[in-house]
Amino acid sequence: MNQRSRADWLLLASFCAFLFFWGLSYFGLIGADEPRYAQVAREMLARHDWITPVLGGKPWLEKPALYYWQAMLAYQIFGVRDWAARLPSAIDATLMVVAVYLFLRRFRPGFELDGALMTASCAGVIGFARAASMDMPLAAVFAIALLGWYAWYESGNRVYLVGFYVFLAFGALAKGPVAPFFAALMIVIFAAAKGELRLISRTLWIPGIGLFCAVALPWYVAVQLRNPEFFRVFILEHNLERYGTNLYRHQQPLWYYLPVMLLGLLPWTVFVIAAAVETIQAWWSGGKPRLRSEDALNVFLLIWLVVPVIFFSFSQSKLSGYIVPAIPAGTLLAVEYVRRHIADGQPVPQWLLVVHSLVAALLIIPARMIQYLLLQHRLPWGMPTVAASVIALILAVGMTVTLVRRLDLRVLRFVTLVPVVVVVAWVLRKGGPALDATLSARPVVNEISRMETKTLPVGVFGVSRETEYGLAFYRNQVIERYELSEIPNGEHLLVATEGSQPQIARIAGGRRVSRLGNFPAQHLEYSWVSAPGMGHKAGH
Repeated sequence: MNQRSRADWLLLASFCAFLFFWGLSYFGLIGADEPRYAQVAREMLARHDWITPVLGGKPWLEKPALYYWQAMLAYQIFGVRDWAARLPSAIDATLMVVAVYLFLRRFRPGFELDGALMTASCAGVIGFARAASMDMPLAAVFAIALLGWYAWYESGNRVYLVGFYVFLAFGALAKGPVAPFFAALMIVIFAAAKGELRLISRTLWIPGIGLFCAVALPWYVAVQLRNPEFFRVFILEHNLERYGTNLYRHQQPLWYYLPVMLLGLLPWTVFVIAAAVETIQAWWSGGKPRLRSEDALNVFLLIWLVVPVIFFSFSQSKLSGYIVPAIPAGTLLAVEYVRRHIADGQPVPQWLLVVHSLVAALLIIPARMIQYLLLQHRLPWGMPTVAASVIALILAVGMTVTLVRRLDLRVLRFVTLVPVVVVVAWVLRKGGPALDATLSARPVVNEISRMETKTLPVGVFGVSRETEYGLAFYRNQVIERYELSEIPNGEHLLVATEGSQPQIARIAGGRRVSRLGNFPAQHLEYSWVSAPGMGHKAGH
């Protein structure tokens, strides 16, 4: 390994450590998915069961097991902690960045570090690399699989095709049939665009298909044998019905994924758009599709970028994480755009450099004001906002001047990573406590635990799913819902929305209800509820 390679790996390791791993514990698990998936992994580990996902002691068959396996290993090494539940995504994001680096070093040498760091610094990658969810594991293995397929297409070396099938199998274990479905769809579209339909039959390599089955099928067969309802729950309900109906209440407008993708690609959005437009123009030059060999990678990346966006735009259930697997294609497309302009001696339009600098630098304003946005849900007008705006403007001017005077990928990458580092540091250090206070059940549980003299069952009334699943993880208990008549038999604690005391008193019947305190940041209050037969008294 030469000195430059050592420097590259050191820089990659440093940025991945900062962007993906630093501050994983600054705020607790948020949303419904993070604490739910983290708890499933904990219960599987407690039962020594590597086959059936379990939540609250019952099979939870919505998702495959790859993330759970990774989280279980993290728990075994570091103990059951919220930051340990996020480690699988951080590790998978790092592996994806390394795969981008190795792919570019082999097929576009000289630009490998730029492409890897550009991929690592995307907002969508950073965000989902810090989440205890299936989205980054799927995105990482899917990206590695597609890079392996294109490496095989360009080189003819079947070792890459082996990698394609193995990582595609991991994709099936990460989130189900969506990985092989998208891979097949993208390859078919690319083969049609290239006019080489034989690519499809060449890709259907029997040993590779056998490898895919050997890696992916054992778990699917085992979980189906243990849980006969698995096919109905996982395939029919959580794949087909989730796409075709609003069963899970995640409906969004048709255009939802356009702004989501533009935000996910920040700070590289402007270059990705320019690269996509130029690729389409080259592909359709002369009024009809014409794919030259030198444009093949760009067209493949464009297909990889847009297919998930178009496909999921027609889904009746939309979540932002669905299109994370498309983000690496965008950054690679941007790398190819700048590389091509530099190689051909074509200057990048100066207006593009100005807009890119403004977009990257302006991210500093919401990052600096993150506490106000989370706690007050607005951007205050005053000296803090003015100061952040001045800093962003000075940075934008400096970036523009630097890029206009000398544009190459290293300079572009360096000046753009400056605001990225500042934004991530500010969001985690300043926004972490606010995120914890407003969106995580961790501080609520900490307050309740300080009041307890013994561990009691917990019920909830009127709270969100996010709070319910968060309480389940941080208490490691099954949480009972009053609305569903799931009232614990004995004395217990009750977490409810503020102002719920009259309804609670009615539901509790003859039990004594004593209000212990409240948590204003989340508009929650908590009470002690007696066992039946102790008399009724609503206290404060």
